[in-house]
Amino acid sequence: MQKKIIALAVAALASTAAFAQTNVTVYGIADGSFDLVNIDNGSAGSKNTSINRVSANSSYIGFKGVEDLGNGLKAVFQFETAVSFDNGAGFGGSRDSYVGLSSGFGTVVMGNLTGPTRALGAGVDINAGATGIGANSGIIGKMGGNRVLSGVNGGTPTILPSSCAASTTCTSVFDTRWANAIAYISPTFAGFSAVAAFVPGENKTNDGANGVGPTLLTTGYDVGVNWAGAGFKAGVAYNWAQIGNIQQTKTDNVRIAGGYAGTWGRVNALWEQTMVDSSGITNKQQKWGLGAGVNLGKGEIIAQYYEALNSDNNNFTGKANGAKDGAFLAEVGYVYNLSKRTSVKAIYAYLDNNSAANFDFGVNASGAAGTGTTIQGMQVGLRHSF
Repeated sequence: MQKKIIALAVAALASTAAFAQTNVTVYGIADGSFDLVNIDNGSAGSKNTSINRVSANSSYIGFKGVEDLGNGLKAVFQFETAVSFDNGAGFGGSRDSYVGLSSGFGTVVMGNLTGPTRALGAGVDINAGATGIGANSGIIGKMGGNRVLSGVNGGTPTILPSSCAASTTCTSVFDTRWANAIAYISPTFAGFSAVAAFVPGENKTNDGANGVGPTLLTTGYDVGVNWAGAGFKAGVAYNWAQIGNIQQTKTDNVRIAGGYAGTWGRVNALWEQTMVDSSGITNKQQKWGLGAGVNLGKGEIIAQYYEALNSDNNNFTGKANGAKDGAFLAEVGYVYNLSKRTSVKAIYAYLDNNSAANFDFGVNASGAAGTGTTIQGMQVGLRHSF
C-alpha cells in the first residue's frame, strides 16, 4: 500500500541504509483548507444549517530515527503528533509513536500504532494522506454511523461515542490508532508482507454491577497481509476486539482492498464487513467503495464513492428490524501540484444517510449528524510536505 500509510510506517525505516549512530529525521505535513459545510435534517439544534471554518486536515509533525546495533540488528523509533494549527492546539503523541527493533527477520515495535486494518483502508483512499471531508473513513468501519456501536437497544457498552463534535476526527474504532499496542512487521518476500498487532488488557475497564459498559477496549488483535508489484497492490486485514467483561461485547472487521496505478492515473477498490455481537445479538453491515484519479498535466482529477448497505439487525441501536441504516459518501475534486511537495486542491463531498443512519465525515466532522441527515461540503486548500 502507499509508503507513508503502510501499517505503523515501519517498513521504510527497516529498509534504510545502516547508520553508525542514531540519525533523526524531522518530517511532517501542513494541510490547511477553508471549508463550507451544509447540513440538512441534522441533529437537534442543527436541523438545517451552514457552517464555514478553517481545517488542519490531519496535519502533523514527526521525529524518527534508526541506529545500527551491529550483526543486522537496528533500533528504530518514531514520535509523531497531530498539529491542529487552525486552533492553536498543542503537541502530544497522538499519532504513530513507538520504539522497536528491526532485523532481517522483521520488525517489532510497541506504542501507539496504526494497525493493518486502518492502514489498508487509508491506503486505498483517493485523497493524499487519506484526509479531508471526502475521506473514506466517513463510511468504513462504522455500524449505521456509530463508532462501532452503543450496545444493545441503545445502551452500553461502547468503545467510542456514536456522535462527534464539529471539526473533530470521527473514525471507527477500526480506523483509530491502537494505544498500548505491540506489533510485528515481516520482511517483504516477492512483494508480500504481513503485520500482526496485539492490544493487551491494559485498557480493561469493569462493566459494573448493572452491566454499564466501559469506554475503553479490553483486548484485541489486528492482522493483515499485503502484496504489491507491477503497479498493482492488494491486501486483506482482520481486526477483532472484545469490550468489557460482563456483557462481553465483541466486534470485528474483515477488509479486502486493492488498486492499480499507471502513467494515466490510478484506481482503487474496497469491500468490508463489520460485525458486533453483544449479549448474544449479532449485527453485520457491509460496505464497498471505488476511487479513481486521472492525471491531467501537473494536476489530478480525483473521485470516489463509498456505500454502507443496510445492516442485518438494527436492535442494537433501538431501531426496529429492517430500519434503513445505510448511507453513501461521494467525492469529486481537483489537485494541482505547484511543486513536488506543495499542492492546491478543491474538493466537494456529499454524504447522504438513510432514515435510520447517522454517518458523519470521518475527518472534520460536521458535528450535527442525526438519523437521515444529508451533509455536503466544499474544501479549498493547500498541502505542503516537509
